[in-house]
Amino acid sequence: MFYYVSGTLAVLDAPIAVIDCGGVGYQMTVSNVTAALLGDKVGKSCKLLTHLAVREDGVELFGFISTEERESFMKLTSVSGIGPKAAMSILSTMTPDDLALAIASEDTKAIARAPGIGAKTAARVVLELKDKIAKDMMSVSPKGLSAQGAASMPMGGVLSDATEALMALGYDKNTVLSALKGVDTKGADAGTLIRLALKKLAR
Repeated sequence: MFYYVSGTLAVLDAPIAVIDCGGVGYQMTVSNVTAALLGDKVGKSCKLLTHLAVREDGVELFGFISTEERESFMKLTSVSGIGPKAAMSILSTMTPDDLALAIASEDTKAIARAPGIGAKTAARVVLELKDKIAKDMMSVSPKGLSAQGAASMPMGGVLSDATEALMALGYDKNTVLSALKGVDTKGADAGTLIRLALKKLAR
């Protein structure tokens, strides 16, 4: 119903933000990350992407600083047992990129740091979203990859897929190649290679 709200940021008291649009104040719930980015914009022009959650006990408008944050919110609320409040709790402790990395590397501990999110819920987030996250990463073109660089990339099957996915996460080509060097690819799928490479990169 509401795609975005644009106007003057009248109130910011996390997790509440109110945007004045022509004399009408639209109250929305925002993440701590969004609230921090809006910290110096009270009284100034502001635009937030939105999602209207309709429940039996009422409706609630949620605001997002970026398309990525809203997309992460929608993915999280598609997980069984994850409602809007839980999704915002997760997005208040990690950025969309951090969340994607945690899911891709199956780092349930990072997700479980969010208030109200236990180990079982974090495991469910990883289980239900890891394929979606992997598909999204595969669809992103590698950043800053020249034609010459592409020619030197490992080609063929899962190794190529894992390389492209890691580059889509923001790692440069040399870092990716170094992380994948020596990894046993026999019988491994792209997801396994990504997890192994991320573990090496995290050291």
